[in-house]
Amino acid sequence: MAQGVLPFQYEVEDKDGGMTALAGLATYLELWHTMGMGRLIEKHLKVHGRTQGWTDEQIVKSLVLLNIAGGDCVDDLTILESDEGLCKVVRESEDYGRTHSERRAMRRRWRKNRVRTFPCQTAALDYLRLFHDEDQESQREPHTAFIPKLTDALRGLVMVNSDLIARVQRHAPKDTATLDMDATLAETWKRQSLFCYKKFKAFQPLNIYWAEQGLVVYSEFRDGNVPANYELRGPFEQSLELLPHGVKKVFLRSDTAGNVEKLLRYCAEGKNTRFGVIEFAIGIDVTQEFKKAVAEISESEWFRLNRKVDGKLEWTNQEYAEVCFVPSWVGQSKKGPVYRYLAVRQPLGDEKSARKNKESELPFPTMEMKSAKYKLTGMVTNRDLPGDDLIWWYRERCGKSEEAHSIMKQDLAGGQFPSALFGANAAWWQIMILSFNFHAAMKGLVLGANWVTRRLKAIRFWLINVPGRVLDRSRKLVVRLVGGHPAYEILVHARRRMLSLCESG
Repeated sequence: MAQGVLPFQYEVEDKDGGMTALAGLATYLELWHTMGMGRLIEKHLKVHGRTQGWTDEQIVKSLVLLNIAGGDCVDDLTILESDEGLCKVVRESEDYGRTHSERRAMRRRWRKNRVRTFPCQTAALDYLRLFHDEDQESQREPHTAFIPKLTDALRGLVMVNSDLIARVQRHAPKDTATLDMDATLAETWKRQSLFCYKKFKAFQPLNIYWAEQGLVVYSEFRDGNVPANYELRGPFEQSLELLPHGVKKVFLRSDTAGNVEKLLRYCAEGKNTRFGVIEFAIGIDVTQEFKKAVAEISESEWFRLNRKVDGKLEWTNQEYAEVCFVPSWVGQSKKGPVYRYLAVRQPLGDEKSARKNKESELPFPTMEMKSAKYKLTGMVTNRDLPGDDLIWWYRERCGKSEEAHSIMKQDLAGGQFPSALFGANAAWWQIMILSFNFHAAMKGLVLGANWVTRRLKAIRFWLINVPGRVLDRSRKLVVRLVGGHPAYEILVHARRRMLSLCESG
């Protein structure tokens, strides 16, 4: 009987030897061992039972592989479990490096013979629930922003991520850390979730992204009703503590949510004992007071904002100027830090068309000058740079940090949440962040420069979702790819690169 319209049939493979649709995922298992992730988890995570069933490493590793492979919910662990070839490689890798007694102890964790390679949906959800703290939840007050304190279990995930970043830094050291701080909305339909400022239910994690390394240093999981500018100094200080050795200079960039007195003073007054003064550029709200200061700028004080294209300067149709603007909290102390304010304006068109656009209908602030209407933005900084250089440096954050948010919620599993419990969802998010950084390590340390800018979906297409057969040969596993597949040379090169990482420590 025909299965469909076209002349082909689906059949089940009945030959010995495990087929796999994810042959390239084995390289991530190898990187897992190369970076010593098992030891890091054993050091920092004491969540699951120490004598029975799944270990912390087995569950966290399974969820990281799920993220890398493209799964976005715990149900998708079924797909990994059904991949016989991948299961063979995972089982073999679990025994690698263990003594005979350690292997025997691992087998004794199960009252009956172990059946699954990957935990089932129930086991994964039960594990995530262990990160929830009901005592913290009892402190919530209706219609009030509240951020639960990190449980010991969640802090353990943060420290695993921190140690992974330290190992990346050891292999590819950077002495500068430009930290882009930004919150992102992750929509959810969970009944217990709260509405965000855009009028839909969401969580709103605050992420601090290290631009030079392409890594997320710290992410604070928050409810959707928590304002983006709420209590920013604490997470920023935490990210500074987590920066690895070798970082000597720190910069901060943020949108208007970062324009908070406590944060600006902390950076400008050098209150951090390790890094001293932290130079920053942060967007500001275009208030009536700021517009009044902008109105006092003469036309001769506006300068063209040029962009370099093919070695030539081209005008962007934007202009910038220094603004004599001193908010009340800054004060007039001669010994205090200097805060510079800059404005950028861009004409909206001719006078007739500009009059048609009411300011309330536009998604950005505007201001009329010289009988023309302009889009107006502003920023505050303590950096001593020419205005145009400062503006272009500040705008670099808009590309990579926004791309990172897109990867978290679309390419990885940060766009779906598995539980009604805040702590379980926070653990799911932190494991996604760990997956993000783990994949960034694969691109930066192993695959090389040609792959750093590629999105995860492209790497899945080229290297991960590769069909193969896993065979036992001479007490070793062989992952056999189809002849002529371009992934073969890339994967072999990646394995040799990881071998050199092991040899270099």
